[in-house]
Amino acid sequence: MSEKILDIIHKDKNSKARCGVMHLAHGDVQTPVFMPVGTKGTVKAVSKDDLEEIGFEIILANTYHMYLRPGDAIVKEAGGLHGFTKWNKNFLTDSGGFQVWSLSSLRKISNEGVTFRSDIVGSKHFFTPENVVQIQANLNSDIQMQLDVCTGSDASRKEAEKALAITKDWAVRALNEWKKQKDAGYKGYFFPIVQGNFFEDLRKESAEFVSALDTEGIAIGGLSVGETPEMFAKTLQYTVQFLPEEKPLYVMGIGTPEYILEAVSNGVDMFDCVGPTRVARHGLYFTHKGMLSIKQKRFENDFSGIDSECNCKVCRNYSRAYLRHIFREQEILSSMLASYHNLYFLHNMIKEIREAIKEDRFNEYKENFLKNFHSKEV
Repeated sequence: MSEKILDIIHKDKNSKARCGVMHLAHGDVQTPVFMPVGTKGTVKAVSKDDLEEIGFEIILANTYHMYLRPGDAIVKEAGGLHGFTKWNKNFLTDSGGFQVWSLSSLRKISNEGVTFRSDIVGSKHFFTPENVVQIQANLNSDIQMQLDVCTGSDASRKEAEKALAITKDWAVRALNEWKKQKDAGYKGYFFPIVQGNFFEDLRKESAEFVSALDTEGIAIGGLSVGETPEMFAKTLQYTVQFLPEEKPLYVMGIGTPEYILEAVSNGVDMFDCVGPTRVARHGLYFTHKGMLSIKQKRFENDFSGIDSECNCKVCRNYSRAYLRHIFREQEILSSMLASYHNLYFLHNMIKEIREAIKEDRFNEYKENFLKNFHSKEV
């Protein structure tokens, strides 16, 4: 029987939004939660100390990349991801399914598993549901994902049906292997993944299937793969009605205020994305008035901070003029400061969301936040 890992503290009276505490091996995690992505064992341009300073309790690492380099055996020898990186809070690892899907010219999927070539050196590898669980157990992640088959927003029904059939089979095989790893002492939890593309009957089939599995949580995949925001919202809203309320729900790959707020309003507890740090490296900052591109000439003599409503150390200590200067000069510090700010901004937004839920005013918060965010007054 699966453990209950989520204690729901409060449900908003006017929406499906809820806040709670998720109990994991390396500490409790407040939900809803945005998880920064440390693809290769590091969140780009941000130290583990900065992440802890901001207040994060869980981050991601990527199974595909950590398997290729440095190799899960080395990470295991170092004491898992926690010993290897010295991040002593929680790790969630994805299965590598999305990365393999994105390398369409380098992989071949069968019922048994997926054969792919490394995007680094071209070497040939084979992932199965079982060995992906074993790799993640070697990484000692606190939550691990099943290997699944992703499909893009333009996939045909035939492609979606085939991908779902394989994903369902792989979920059972992965769960059985996870139970073996658990019996051997592994303490991480296992989440199966909802697929089905944008076909409602396939989504329902997948959601009901994973809900019946004996797992601690559920991930919702196949979203944020090129569809419109309207299709994202419609598909998510349809999907969650078939998922159990008592388990943590995780939408993979979203990291903008609009998508996060939409997910929370549908009762989703967890989300992640490389986006906030990726756009930071291109000089884009989140602000309460929208996205700010620091490269613009109008900031040349602007000695105010990035966001007057933000209390992060970047906004307190650096001017727009200086941040524009170091971005134009391609200084490493530019990526570091912008990444810190964007992660702080989202983490602070999530804290405000939790408080709004506790006070039954989430819808009001969402409306006001998006009104200001879309004002384009930056």
